[in-house]
Amino acid sequence: MARFGLPDIDFVNRDPSEIEAEMVAKFEEKTGIVLAEADPRRKFLQAIAYAFSLGYNRIDYTAKQNSLAYAEDDYLDHIGSRKGVPRLGPKAAECIMRYELNPIRNMVIPKGHRVAYGNEVFFATVEETVVPEGTQYVDVKVQCTEAGPVGNGFLIGQITNIVDPIPFVSKVYNITETSGGTDWEDDDSYAERIQQSPERYSTAGPEGAYIFYAQTADQRIVDVSVDSPSDGVVEIVVLLQNGELPDQTVLDRVLEICNDKTIRPLTDRVIVRAPEVVSYDISMTYYVPRSKASVLADIQKQVQKAADEYIVWQKSKLGRWVDPSELIARVKAAGASRCFVQSPASFIEVSKAQVAKESNVSLTFGGLVDD
Repeated sequence: MARFGLPDIDFVNRDPSEIEAEMVAKFEEKTGIVLAEADPRRKFLQAIAYAFSLGYNRIDYTAKQNSLAYAEDDYLDHIGSRKGVPRLGPKAAECIMRYELNPIRNMVIPKGHRVAYGNEVFFATVEETVVPEGTQYVDVKVQCTEAGPVGNGFLIGQITNIVDPIPFVSKVYNITETSGGTDWEDDDSYAERIQQSPERYSTAGPEGAYIFYAQTADQRIVDVSVDSPSDGVVEIVVLLQNGELPDQTVLDRVLEICNDKTIRPLTDRVIVRAPEVVSYDISMTYYVPRSKASVLADIQKQVQKAADEYIVWQKSKLGRWVDPSELIARVKAAGASRCFVQSPASFIEVSKAQVAKESNVSLTFGGLVDD
């Protein structure tokens, strides 16, 4: 399927039946012989048509890999290279560790000092920290030693193991939740950044340029809103995949990139924040046709899946109004025949600096009804 809402295209005809029809028609035109379905010569042409179809498939795929709407994997990397937009690589999770101390003199917590969650996931300090005499504790940034999401999600106080003992350090524990670890950027996000990349060449501070640079901060960013609430102020709002709100680590990365003097116009003051949340409830009763009673359990699972996908869709874009008609359409497509949505009763307006997120969700099966 093509990206960016573009229509799907085929560079060559790959349908074996159509290729066969063309070959048979040409043979009959040149020879005057009508080929029956069981004619050995027609079977031979069918084998050739199948071989042609395989070749045309490769030709079509190769042609599409030169198009940003279709390119994937290494082909997409080559397109990005031509535009000067590399794919974002894995990042390691980070957090702030508190070192409780009993210092009798000045001491140093070296760069690379390791702490761990049990003996499974290791973190290391990102810089050397000098601790003055008499200090009771010091807070230090640490980074997971393994890139990717493996270091994400450790709650406050879970990382307590000192791997490399240091004199006078009595205790360590994380005072922020670990976050920021990501895998390689996926194809769709990368393609969107490549498409947005021409905006970066302007030095006038256009909306598109701030969006492009903000997206380079973290591959989990799926949407960016840029506004100027007052003269000289640029407010950037970022949203992560599946409607997740960015933590301070992500916000700091976006600010660091967009506030760079080579990117930010001299008169701009850049502010980066998470979106405001517009909460809504889902309360819906649905019915299933009596003729589908034999597959009722499957339909109920599909209805639940449709509702879950709607919830993710609703919170995956900034400024997307709460749309109960979208929920009804998805649930009906899953097999329900009637749907009554008690909440939300109508559209709920959402600004481009807000995201709608579900609060209470209730799906009720109302029973079987006649078609």
